[in-house]
This record gives sequence, C-alpha cells and structure tokens, in this order.
Amino acid sequence: MDPRRVRYLDAMGITQWVARAPSASPAESLAQALPVDQMGWAELRRVVEGCVRCPLHESRTQAVFGVGNPSADWLVVGEAPGAEEDRLGEPFVGRAGHLLDEMLKGLGESRETAYIANVLKCRPPNNRDPRPEEAEQCSPYLERQIALIEPRVILAVGRIAAQRLLGSDAPLGRLRGQVFHYGSARVPVVVTYHPAYLLRRPSEKGKAWQDLLLAARVAKGQAA
Repeated sequence: MDPRRVRYLDAMGITQWVARAPSASPAESLAQALPVDQMGWAELRRVVEGCVRCPLHESRTQAVFGVGNPSADWLVVGEAPGAEEDRLGEPFVGRAGHLLDEMLKGLGESRETAYIANVLKCRPPNNRDPRPEEAEQCSPYLERQIALIEPRVILAVGRIAAQRLLGSDAPLGRLRGQVFHYGSARVPVVVTYHPAYLLRRPSEKGKAWQDLLLAARVAKGQAA
C-alpha cells in the first residue's frame, strides 16, 4: 500500500486490513511437522487425502489411498486411479477390479488379506498415463506404505507400476518371469499384466497366471 495512503488512513482513525497469506491445510501442517518416512498409517492417510503436491489434486474427487490388510504378505501395485476409483475412493474397482479379485482368489488371497495400492493416489485427467513428475511427487507415499506393510512379495501390475518400482524403462514383456527386488529391504517384485489389459487380451491370461504362481512361490519363500 502507498505510504501516503497509510498515513492518511491512520490520521483518519481508519483500521487498515491486510490480507494474510493462506494458512496451511491440516495435511500440509502435518507433513511439515513429521517426515513421511516417520508416519504411521493414520498420519499417512491424512496427508495423502489432503495432498496438494502436484496439480492432480485440483481435479480429483478424492485421493485413493489403498485398501486391504496393513500387515499383508502380498502388496499389489497398479498405476493410478480411474474414474470409478476416484468416485469411490478405492483402487481397482469395476471390471478390472473384479478380475483382480478373481486372480487373488485363485491364490487363496483377497483384497481383505492382501493390500492394494497405486503409484499415483489421484486420478490423472481422462485416465492418461501418469507423468514422471506426478509419480515422483507421490513416491514417498508408496515407499512409506511398502515400509509399513513389509510385504513378502510385491506384484506390479502393468507397465507403469513395474517401471516405476524397478526404475526401468524396459517393456513389460521383458520384465515378466523374473524376480526383482525393491529398496534397501530388497522386497521381491514380480511383474505381470494389468487386469484391464487382460480384459482386452484374454489370450494372455495364461501368462498372467504363471506370473501369479511365481509370486506365490516367492511369498512362500520358495523362490528369490
């Protein structure tokens, strides 16, 4: 404000209102006070649900944190929420989610006994592929989920999830059929097709089943 105007208003006894900088949201305040890698489940969920680290928060209905057993042996990681996931707040719903449920059922698992999460916690517009900078902003959340769960195996479904977890740009076909390891804890990672892809290419379900059997052996300590 012009200093002359300030003096004039003071002389007139007129209160001057100065706009304050917007205060941080509770989630932002929590994130500033406690590093993500030290958060428990409750704090991590609050921060994810209020996250504004990238522009995706502007178009989301809600963040999709994850679902399942926080002490699961199996962690299933996909790429990002779609429209139905954004609406319901749960990963892998609809036809692809139903197929994933059937895949887990074949292994004696379910979305209650396993844990299901995504690389991104917010839906990209028009279900486009996640951008590298978006995945980078979300990566501390998935890293913390993995650390809290301590799974016996991570099942990476789809190219985006596989490449992100493995730090690779190799095509999915070259990543299948092997056991990789994630992070300093060297959590085993097995790669398979995304359920949405299997709905379009049902002829590949046999290959996906072989991937699941490999992951099952890893979870039981029979492969490394």
